[in-house]
Formats: sequence, C-alpha cells, structure tokens
Amino acid sequence: MFDQFNRRINYLRISVTDRCNLRCTYCMPEEGIVQIPHSQILTFEEIVEITTIAVQHGFEKVRITGGEPLVRKGIVDLIRMLNAIEGITDLGLTTNGTLLKQFAQPLYDAGLKRINVSLDTLNPQKYKAITRVGVLSDVLDGLAEAKRVGFNPIKLNCVVEKNSNEPDARDVKAFAQANGYFPRFIPKMNLDEGIFGVVEGGEGGNCSTCNRLRLTADGILKPCLFSDIGYNVRELGIAKAIEMAIKNKPACGIVNRTNEFYNIGG
Repeated sequence: MFDQFNRRINYLRISVTDRCNLRCTYCMPEEGIVQIPHSQILTFEEIVEITTIAVQHGFEKVRITGGEPLVRKGIVDLIRMLNAIEGITDLGLTTNGTLLKQFAQPLYDAGLKRINVSLDTLNPQKYKAITRVGVLSDVLDGLAEAKRVGFNPIKLNCVVEKNSNEPDARDVKAFAQANGYFPRFIPKMNLDEGIFGVVEGGEGGNCSTCNRLRLTADGILKPCLFSDIGYNVRELGIAKAIEMAIKNKPACGIVNRTNEFYNIGG
C-alpha cells in the first residue's frame, strides 16, 4: 500500500515487550519505569494475526524489537510462527545481544536469519556506564555464536553523538570489518524534542523514503516514531488500524510525547 506521499509502506516493526535487562542511559531511566501490565501485552496469536493481515496489505519485511525481545518468554516460538507466514521476505530481530549466546542457535533453527545487535563501544567500562548493568563480554560472546551458527547479515547498531568519526564508533567500525559484521551509526535521538538524524549505513531517519509502521507491545499501530499518532488494533480491528496508519502517516516526524524508546521499539 502507498501513503499520501507515494511511499510504499511494506515494513512492520513489532515491539514484543517493553521490558529490558539493560538500562541504557539514552533509552530509559535507571528506575521508576511505568511498564505495560502483562494483561495488556499482545499474545503471540495476536501478533501472528496482525502480521498475517499486514502481509495481505502488502507488507513484506518484519522486524522484532522490544524493549529487549529475548526477555519475552517463548520468543523462539514466535519467530517460528512468524516464519511460517507466506509472504514475509525479510524477518529480522534487533537485540542488545546479552542473551544471544544461548538464543542464537534456537532462533536460527526457528527461521530467523538476520539480526541487529546494539554495540556502542568496545570499552568494557564505558559499556557498563552506558548500559548501567551490562557486561560487554556477554555481547561479544553472543555475536561470535551468531556468526558461528550462520546469521547473515549481522549488523551492529552503534549510537553516536554526531557521526562515525567518534573514537568509540571508529573502534566499532574496525571490529565489524575484522569480523564480517556490518556497522550502522545512529545519531542519538530525543523523542520529546524531535531530535533525530539519518542512520549512517542504514535507511532509518530519512523521512522521504520511510516505509514502516510500528506496533507497540500493547497493540498500538504507529505510523511514525516521532509522532503521537497511534491506532489501537484491538479497538479498531487490524485491517482498519493498518489502513488508518498508512493514510495518516505524516510526511516527516516532529515529536513523540506518548512513548519512550523502550516501549516503541526504536
């Protein structure tokens, strides 16, 4: 389907949880997070139904996000269910990588072949400071296991202040080149202030070619990351919510004061 600006909308990003096992400084506060009640979180059956109807509306690319999707109980089963939907040509997942060592093989066997892993620095102390609780070696072990089992491509999401010339970004780039990974550099964003930029090495942040909708973990379909607009799939019905989200997708994002990165999927 095409929106009013003749952009073909064929990419659905699905947040399966607002929970995360890290507390990255640019994503969520250290404490005091208001989480979605478990009773309101979409079931796997609902996610599969929404995705199936989205595919019928021309969606081909699906990415699973969070929070941290690997903390969602049964995530491997969901990947297997989504992989069985005819018409999805690109099924991916974005993770912080800390649990990837144990999940890489089951996810691959379930049909997932593409992953993006967050990696902002190769300095263990800086990694701990950014994530507040994370251990860098967990991510590096997870990446090695993902490479071993056959994931391709493996992309590294590196958040930067401005660009890839920063010291930590240069380290990530060198690490990626040495190991066959693909680095993407994401300018630090602010939903409240409407601050965002084009991803270096990726497609995000370019409003003129944006082809995505976002589904929150509690069933709100959002046409833009930097917008308060959202449509409840449970209240409106899936097809109607998809049609309204595409019809009302803005030319460009402005601000988002109803969501946080950890509950909209970034």
